[in-house]
Amino acid sequence: MVLASLMMAAVLLTATETPRPRVEVVEGVLLGRETQGVQAFRAIPYAAPPVDARRWRAPGPVQPWTGDREADAPGAICIQPPANGDPGVGPLPMSEDCLTLDVWTPAQAAGPLPVMIWIHGGGYNNGSGTAALYDGANLARRGVVVVTINYRLGRLGFFDHPALAAERGADEPAGNYGVMDQIAALEWVRDNIAVFGGDPAQVTIFGESAGGAAVTQLMLAPDARGLFHRAVVQSGLGRQRSTQLDEDRPGRPSAQSLGLAFARSAGAGTNATADGLRAIPAERLLTPMPAFYSDNLIVDGQVVPEDVVEAFAAGRQAPVPLIIGTNSAEFWWVRPSDAGAYGRTDDPMSDAEYEALRAAYGGQDGYDAHVVSDLIFNEPARSLARLHAGAGHPTFLYRFDVVPASNPEPSGGATHASERPYVFDNLHTVGRPMGERDARAATAMADYWTAFARAGDPNGGDHPAWPEFGAEPDRLLEFTNDGPVAKAVPFADRLDLIEAFYRRIRP
Repeated sequence: MVLASLMMAAVLLTATETPRPRVEVVEGVLLGRETQGVQAFRAIPYAAPPVDARRWRAPGPVQPWTGDREADAPGAICIQPPANGDPGVGPLPMSEDCLTLDVWTPAQAAGPLPVMIWIHGGGYNNGSGTAALYDGANLARRGVVVVTINYRLGRLGFFDHPALAAERGADEPAGNYGVMDQIAALEWVRDNIAVFGGDPAQVTIFGESAGGAAVTQLMLAPDARGLFHRAVVQSGLGRQRSTQLDEDRPGRPSAQSLGLAFARSAGAGTNATADGLRAIPAERLLTPMPAFYSDNLIVDGQVVPEDVVEAFAAGRQAPVPLIIGTNSAEFWWVRPSDAGAYGRTDDPMSDAEYEALRAAYGGQDGYDAHVVSDLIFNEPARSLARLHAGAGHPTFLYRFDVVPASNPEPSGGATHASERPYVFDNLHTVGRPMGERDARAATAMADYWTAFARAGDPNGGDHPAWPEFGAEPDRLLEFTNDGPVAKAVPFADRLDLIEAFYRRIRP
């Protein structure tokens, strides 16, 4: 009797278990997990492990597997320095074998669905697509397929050396290995996303900080053309002057010169070979950490053919709908007198330009507090929006100024990267209490972003209308503590002076 009861219980349990989601991609079968109506597939390889002889090579194809592959846990993050509390970095382990992506898709929605591919920030030195902050479930519940990716970072992702140049073919791409990884991920999505219910003809790329800069680089990359159909740039620079692959310029050594200097510091010597460079332990490549603004942004002439602002000015960017914007207090802690690339941005100003700007900020304190954010983020975003709209492409500019009551920073606004949990509607990941106004802001941002992924226009539904930048020049949507508000671009007088400064030093 007892045995019969146990057998009956086992039959009932088996009958009521939810089958694990199972999909077959080009390389093999994946087993994921379903939670609250969303299926997740984790740690899916999209390129061959870039290890040993494949270090500092373009990403290669994935080796197919046989049988069912477990895809229910995050994969390794790429080699990087310690996270220092950044919620945009996923859990260890860390490995050079890190070229994986995660997919979230609604379990029951009728496809094909729009696809949103997230490119994480972190200065091209840190971050991962595996962070809980970037869990795509809450966006997927709005009827989209979400993909987050890892890509090579630091000197493993953005590096060159004459010894590497000597061994590669004339047409072999170099330097921007992290961007090549991003393109490989886009190609994987094109070839596989349909089995997850996604539409490969309706792909949005979105990213923040370095990830936002990556979006603009992908808008220039010939190999990425046609792999995405909308773009979102969150705090993604725009006026940066990139390092050249093999050409030294005054004050700007090339990627190869930087590689030579690093090899000497690492003990590889002036006559280092490609094999010798590949034998350097990965962790040794982290010190000193390369600078994003001056080292990791590379124009190689092939993958990334030119600087962003020049390409936009000439109309050579991808002709896709664009959301672009910044936060209200991006780099509030950086002063123009600080050492480093950001603090030196105002060095070329004439006395007249400096005095006019200082007056526009209401004095030295206002200048010191805000000019770096305006030079690096706010004016460049407005500039790219004007250029993209002027080329006839749908463009939507925003400013994020939501500040939770629990915010411990004396920023006077929304600091750099603070919009991320709102975009993903993942406020629970920030590690501090968030209120009802934050929940409303997160709902609005996630709704706008997913509406844009569906139609190339963030408008629709019950939220305030977001002005299109071409139809309503110099108007944006500001996300405030009281909700989204359409308005003129704030502090336009400051931005006009900065625009004139940039026009003088870099016509």
